[in-house]
Amino acid sequence: MDVSDPAYPARGEEPPRLGAVVLTGGTAARMDGVDKASIEVDGVTLLERALAATMTAVEVVVVGDQVPTSRPVTWTFEDPRGGGPAAGVLAGLDRFLRPPDLVAVLAVDMPRVSAGTVARLAAAVLPGVDGAVLLDRAGRRQWLCAVYRRTSLEAARPTDQEDEHGLPARRLFEAMTLAEVEAVDQEADDVDTWVDLRELRQDREERDRRTP
Repeated sequence: MDVSDPAYPARGEEPPRLGAVVLTGGTAARMDGVDKASIEVDGVTLLERALAATMTAVEVVVVGDQVPTSRPVTWTFEDPRGGGPAAGVLAGLDRFLRPPDLVAVLAVDMPRVSAGTVARLAAAVLPGVDGAVLLDRAGRRQWLCAVYRRTSLEAARPTDQEDEHGLPARRLFEAMTLAEVEAVDQEADDVDTWVDLRELRQDREERDRRTP
């Protein structure tokens, strides 16, 4: 263990402090502009599912429109709005009341991500890497389901804040050294279309029927 690494405590010290940035402000163009965060599955909104997945974070910043939530969160938007997910992540990074050591990043439209997913990602952020990212079933990196070192995110952000608007997520993250964590079953699937949502609800109904 590299004891000079602030994200890894010396023996007997506190574990890394985990914060979370949940992104809800996408345009949902393929779903007629619906507010994905408010979509319900089994009576639970996608936002509440994301908050449950990041339950171990001591502080959560939600990038999107403010709504009532089951736990206290900080709200923000990228400035100007509509800057894309990378700008949203960086806007969330700026709103932590106390800078965390590690930052869980999660898009709200990934409802199969659980607290266990986040725990596996956080555990994979070992010395020598900038974070850990979830791989979908095709082996693609899901940049918006990952745990990054806060210092690595700060180092990767553009020098000029104006360049954050419209910055592709890949450009922000791809230069980082990242551990890859394979998704379990459909864990990495997102809700990008109405068909995706229907399949998610059908899958939940089938699971409920199989549960004694």
